[in-house]
Amino acid sequence: MENYILDLLRSSGADAWTVSDVRRRGWEFYFVRHALDQNRARDAEHITLTVYRQFSEGEQSFLGSASAEIAPSASPAEAEKLIAQLLDEAKLIRNPFYTLNEPRGEAVLTAQAPDLRAISGDFLRAMRSVEESADAFINSYEIFADCVERRFISSTGIDVTDVYPASMTEVVVNARRAGHEIELYRMYKSGSCDAAGLKANVEETLRFGRDKLRAQKTPALGKCDVVFSTDDALEIYSYFIDRMSTNMVFQRISDLEIGKRVCEDAGGDALTVRALRSLENSSHNGAYDEEGAPVRELTIIDKSVAKSYFGSRMFSQYLGLEDSFMPGNIAVDGGAASAAELRTGRYLEIVEFSDFQVDAMCGDIAGEIRLGYLHDGDTVTVVEGGSVSGTMRELAGSMRFSKEQRQYDNYLIPAVTRLQGVSITGAE
Repeated sequence: MENYILDLLRSSGADAWTVSDVRRRGWEFYFVRHALDQNRARDAEHITLTVYRQFSEGEQSFLGSASAEIAPSASPAEAEKLIAQLLDEAKLIRNPFYTLNEPRGEAVLTAQAPDLRAISGDFLRAMRSVEESADAFINSYEIFADCVERRFISSTGIDVTDVYPASMTEVVVNARRAGHEIELYRMYKSGSCDAAGLKANVEETLRFGRDKLRAQKTPALGKCDVVFSTDDALEIYSYFIDRMSTNMVFQRISDLEIGKRVCEDAGGDALTVRALRSLENSSHNGAYDEEGAPVRELTIIDKSVAKSYFGSRMFSQYLGLEDSFMPGNIAVDGGAASAAELRTGRYLEIVEFSDFQVDAMCGDIAGEIRLGYLHDGDTVTVVEGGSVSGTMRELAGSMRFSKEQRQYDNYLIPAVTRLQGVSITGAE
């Protein structure tokens, strides 16, 4: 980023300003089966300017803001024109007054630029180690290994830089049976490469593809326990996490209060949620959030009791919080039982939805079943079709989850989650 941008902001007359400068250097690989089709290096920079204007109406003070991205190659004249435009736009925004983050003295994470050659090699070896078969195999995959350099500067004196890896793998698998063939797509995000985890995830998808070709229609089960063991479970835990954000609390979308339970006690496992400064193989291991606030360890929910809010500077300050931040990594502690113990009795384990959602405002859950396993004693039936419904306001109190955990990029959650009494509409 050119220094003249900072000089123009300092002399612009803005009451406050911030700059976010994110540079991503990456290596990309595109494979058809396991044959390299093409590869390239990438270097992209995104600079975002935000200016703030303070004004009053009667006894009420406001702080308006406006943001825009500026090209790294912009001339001084173009930058000056953009800043003037943002200053005009900021006067139209009527947010109650708040102040920006100030520099803080907390210790920061130290990081060196990741070795993209080594990370890329780990991904290539992991994908080649996947066990395939004639009836379930990898169609194609793409690997993106990035080094992220994120700098944040503010008029209050913050000038911090984070450097960390951020990677992504996109995989398409095919499965065949009796003249029929299907295709499944997956996207896996991470920091560097978790070779064992990636191999296990792709092989799991291959198994799902084989099983889907022999699936029967989901019967009308009425009320039934449902087990979640894939990334759809993130929606369940995000329901609690999102409702602890200052954004949702201030706007009264969330009714969670510090010191009170986040759900009724109906015999389920106690829920503990923590923000982590770093998480191995996460793509969000920055020492600062996007507003320059230091990221730290924080217990958000402790044994199903709301402990600490988190969120942006504006909404946090509206609630009287001066040291809040936006977490990059989240961990949900495991429960009392093992995954095997939760997989007992009669239940439907759904591993793939067309779309599974938990409404953060009212807690309603909904999703169309694409692949599931109906367990009834010693009998397991592969099923598809139908849908699930219910509300977390009724289901959360009896929710149980496994001791074992599973990581999805920057979230570490129980590997198995069981909801009791979910409504199942059959496809028959």
